[in-house]
Amino acid sequence: MTLRFHDSASAATRDFVPLKEGQVSLYYCGATVQGEPHIGHVRSALAFDQLTRWLQTSGYNVTVVRNVTDIDDKILVKAVENNEQWWALAYRFEQAFATAYESLGIQKPTYEPRATGHIPEMHALITQLIERDHAYPAVDDSGDVYFDVRSWPQYGSLTHQNIDDMQAAPDADPRGKRDPRDFALWKGHKDGDPETAKWESPWGAGRPGWHLECSAMVTKYLGTEFDIHGGGLDLRFPHHENEMAQSQAAGHGFANFWMHNGMVTYQGEKMSKSIGNTINPREMLELARPLVVRYYLGQAHYRSVLDYRPGSLTEASAAVERIETFMRAAHAGLNSTGELLLLHEPCDIRDLPGAFRAAMDDDLNIPAALAVLHETVRAGNTALAKGDTAATFEAFQSAMGMTDALGINPLDAQWQQGSGSEAELTALDVLVKAQLEARAQARAEKNWAESDRIRDLLAAAGVDVADSATGSTWSLKK
Repeated sequence: MTLRFHDSASAATRDFVPLKEGQVSLYYCGATVQGEPHIGHVRSALAFDQLTRWLQTSGYNVTVVRNVTDIDDKILVKAVENNEQWWALAYRFEQAFATAYESLGIQKPTYEPRATGHIPEMHALITQLIERDHAYPAVDDSGDVYFDVRSWPQYGSLTHQNIDDMQAAPDADPRGKRDPRDFALWKGHKDGDPETAKWESPWGAGRPGWHLECSAMVTKYLGTEFDIHGGGLDLRFPHHENEMAQSQAAGHGFANFWMHNGMVTYQGEKMSKSIGNTINPREMLELARPLVVRYYLGQAHYRSVLDYRPGSLTEASAAVERIETFMRAAHAGLNSTGELLLLHEPCDIRDLPGAFRAAMDDDLNIPAALAVLHETVRAGNTALAKGDTAATFEAFQSAMGMTDALGINPLDAQWQQGSGSEAELTALDVLVKAQLEARAQARAEKNWAESDRIRDLLAAAGVDVADSATGSTWSLKK
């Protein structure tokens, strides 16, 4: 099946053909670091991590850029409220985002540029737009520079809107604008702004507009034309609409595909701090293991709404445990029969089930892909119970490949963190297996009392034992 993605700009699902054979360039919007990461931020990063992993599994070399907006009106306001330097606040929350991403196995991007490190590139882009008559300095000598939306006939094409139906851009004083919908490319320094939050420019000291930052950074790292631009659905307008307009008006081809992930709701309602129906990644990680949280946030189709409700993580945990229990039992059982299984062998896409590949190629249909994974686990458990080594091996290898592609392999070292050091786990494995061997001997001799005594001893130590036709395996109680 041909790899296909839904393109927001054309409102159609199209065949994906990269601009350069064998290579994919992907940019997705990162955080404006004015506060702790919320669940929507993390879901978006996870959706594009799933995309990246599948492109890599499909054989592409992927260059990923995720920006950090570390200068913004919201950051300046929050810094004043906290009585903190704006740059210190931005860095503190940038680290909070990095911790959340790492906890959930979201791969680091190839480049993660900060807006404040790319002011010269922004100046160059503004100059291009002024020279092309698509931007102008404010008529009130405030030092602001605006994009002239009526100078670009395609303005509104990403979100399929008519310019006359759009609301005014609330990002600067409208008195300096030719049209209230014109948006700020550069914001002149105002009385009361921190002295450290300004940079010299040909139009006076000031700071960049939000939309301009992404256009300048993506061009530096991926060029004037690249494969995919992504972000949350809430960014389509005005942010992405303005990005596309200013970049194309400067003569750039810009993004070939626009991909947007859906929002997260709480029991069917929009999350809002004012009514108290929110949950953030930190709170989720207090309720469930990181692997479970990743599974939950990534189980829906990336374009659909993900609805959180009490019990969501419990259901996700049960699903993860079904996968994990089979994979651990199969790995232990098959290795005991002489079938050496390597846990970190690179996955070949040709070895994945055809239905799984078809689902992932069809605009990342994760729910359909997970259905294939769970069916494979059920078949594997049946094979384990029957002592069918060949079928167990096939199911295990398929499960390994699918969970690797989705970033949810429970045997991966990423998900073992917090369970003790590798040396401690190795020592525990030796001790428990010695008990299991003694129990197997007791069962062979029909010494059921001794067998039960060993099982009860392990249970008291927090060790679960699972018996199958190929022997017994163990795991720590959840």
